[in-house]
Amino acid sequence: QVQLVESGGGLVQAGGSLRLSCAASGRTISSYIMGWFRQAPGKEREFVATISWSGGSTYYADSVKGRFTISRDNAKNTVYLQMNSLKPEDTAVYYCAATLGRSSYYTQAPAYNYWGQGTQVTVSS
Repeated sequence: QVQLVESGGGLVQAGGSLRLSCAASGRTISSYIMGWFRQAPGKEREFVATISWSGGSTYYADSVKGRFTISRDNAKNTVYLQMNSLKPEDTAVYYCAATLGRSSYYTQAPAYNYWGQGTQVTVSS
């Protein structure tokens, strides 16, 4: 099994930045597609960003394009989400996810098999 642990969440003012980390253990995840999702209270889980560990391609939700950057460090078995120009509407629990697949990336939550516990991001106005 692959275990995923997110960290780096917290409270930040609008316009500020945070970097989330997702550390994987148990198995190598170099061949996994990785994704970040978020879920705000009373809302559905929402796709944020994804990266292919095999190809290095990335894809972002329209709501975060130009502000968020997903990256990887395969040597450390870690995926990052750099969040800049944060807005109050970015407030949510952020989840790291992993899956094996033939595509470069997936944007649908059901496509992912492994999930972290989530880390809270709160952006004040």
